[in-house]
Amino acid sequence: MALPLSVLDFATVREGHTVGEAFAESVALAQVAEGLGYARVWYTEHHNMGSIASAAPAVLIAHVATQTEKIRLGSGGVMLPNHSPLTIAEQFGTLAELHPGRIDLGLGRAPGTDQVAVRAMRRDPRAAEEFPQDVKELQGYLRDESKLPGLRAVPGAGTNVPLYILGSSLFGARLAAAYGLPYAFASHFAPDALEQAAAVYRSEFEPSEQLEQPYMMAAMNVVANDDPNVAVAENEWYRRTRVKMMAGRGRTLTDEELDLVMHSAAGQQILHMIKYTAVGNGEQVASYVKDFAERAQADELIIAPVGSSAEMTQNSLKVLRDAWGR
Repeated sequence: MALPLSVLDFATVREGHTVGEAFAESVALAQVAEGLGYARVWYTEHHNMGSIASAAPAVLIAHVATQTEKIRLGSGGVMLPNHSPLTIAEQFGTLAELHPGRIDLGLGRAPGTDQVAVRAMRRDPRAAEEFPQDVKELQGYLRDESKLPGLRAVPGAGTNVPLYILGSSLFGARLAAAYGLPYAFASHFAPDALEQAAAVYRSEFEPSEQLEQPYMMAAMNVVANDDPNVAVAENEWYRRTRVKMMAGRGRTLTDEELDLVMHSAAGQQILHMIKYTAVGNGEQVASYVKDFAERAQADELIIAPVGSSAEMTQNSLKVLRDAWGR
């Protein structure tokens, strides 16, 4: 039986488009994923990024949930140090009461932004150090086992929204293992520690009330098209767009300037971040994804579909799903 496939959506604001149009694309992508049998769609928390509109995952999940029927929806993830555990318990407890059995809560400890936004969010620079304790506090609220006497999360208490630890290092792997939680590795943009993190997670895993056996999830990018030449062209668009976004930092680069950056050490480092990207037709991407799953020791794969348009992004999901099997 083929491993489950899920979707990571950034609510991308395409050049010349509005945030509202990005949200409409997210709804359409979730509906396509649901129709194709993908297991879940997760939304990222990023701030102060003009091309990513998923700054408030809980709100976006609530909207998409009303436009879909059964696919699981969640955060990939909520950056917990940006929020109080009680607030997140109430938000996702509300979602769980509105859409029972469909809500996931992925948790990360990075800010998901730059230092300007960190200050604007009143985020304590030391908040990440409290992440393990914050996860336990949040888990207590959702189980109706509050760590603070006299305090209950309403909504939230007793919903037992499943938690997932997100990470790109051994810290997250060890924390997920110690807490007996599923671990999702962000290899779609941070490839280097994937295999070591997977091995550490599996070797150190301790069973918990939520999970008896380790459950490893790994993310990757997919650029798929029935015509492999189109997929290659789409991937080149993706590579250039990625470098332009990260190296340009809001500046407009000419094609000649972008070419120079692409071949620079900085450009190559940016491209290395998207090392795990499957490109080609159905057979080609399915073969790549299979090899990646083995490398990651994955129980589930999280697909970040790539496309220069909404139709191309949806098509990447369709081509992979058809070749992967249902």
